[in-house]
Amino acid sequence: MALLLQQILNGIMLGSVYSLVALGLTLIYGILHIPNFAHGHKYMLAAFTSFFLVTNFHTNYWVALVIAMGVLGLVGMGVERWVYRPLRNVPHINSFIAAIGLLLMIESFALILFGADFRRFPPLYDQPIHIFGVGITLQRLLVILAAALLILLLQLFLKRTWLGATIEAVAQSPEGAQLVGISIDRVSSLTFGLGTALAAAAATLITPIFLVYPTMGSVPNLKAFVVIIIGGMGSIPGAVIGGLMLGLIESLGGGFISTDYKDIFAFGALVTFLTFRPMGLFGKGGR
Repeated sequence: MALLLQQILNGIMLGSVYSLVALGLTLIYGILHIPNFAHGHKYMLAAFTSFFLVTNFHTNYWVALVIAMGVLGLVGMGVERWVYRPLRNVPHINSFIAAIGLLLMIESFALILFGADFRRFPPLYDQPIHIFGVGITLQRLLVILAAALLILLLQLFLKRTWLGATIEAVAQSPEGAQLVGISIDRVSSLTFGLGTALAAAAATLITPIFLVYPTMGSVPNLKAFVVIIIGGMGSIPGAVIGGLMLGLIESLGGGFISTDYKDIFAFGALVTFLTFRPMGLFGKGGR
């Protein structure tokens, strides 16, 4: 029983990170209707940003998280402006190619700048906490709580603010939004920045537990695509539920079968959903 509870807590922590990364990806897809293949590599840049802020400049961890979100938010807005916006009215295959080129460029840049070494955060919040007799470090608990808070704030932003309403309006009908005076360019830029900032938050939350290295964005990127396919392309609730489902599948499968197969469990879940419910949990990807 203790092992089951331990794996459930680990799965919720991992799923919270997947949800944050997938939320950014699904927000961007909802506006541009193209998969942003370089999303995970901006996650990697955020991990290095927060790592160097904490280790080299002795910045408070939570301040570093906010700075990383801000910096990568601006990077995301720049990517939308200079990479994707010029390709908006051309066939989507051009955007796919541009995204793959951006992915390779960011990874190569990181390898040149940071080297191929693996880096580890200094110990942060590593005190053990016992919940129902199961031990978990404070850092892992903070990942769950911080991710839940960010998801709640995102939902309030989208549902209770004028800017959130414009994002939803553009996602539902770009032509209709333009007719009522909404700037598609500004909304696309804002959405890209917000989506990238969520990935930056996920990276900063999880990197004190795992390692920081230039190719670390590839796996979260793939898992985020699995999540949004399971939840439904463009669905915000689907990204949250799909992320938690994937985290639990990996954690329970790894805990009771073998950690060597955790990626097989994830992609096995993807194949299952594509077979029996190809549009995902939330239908056609609507909110």
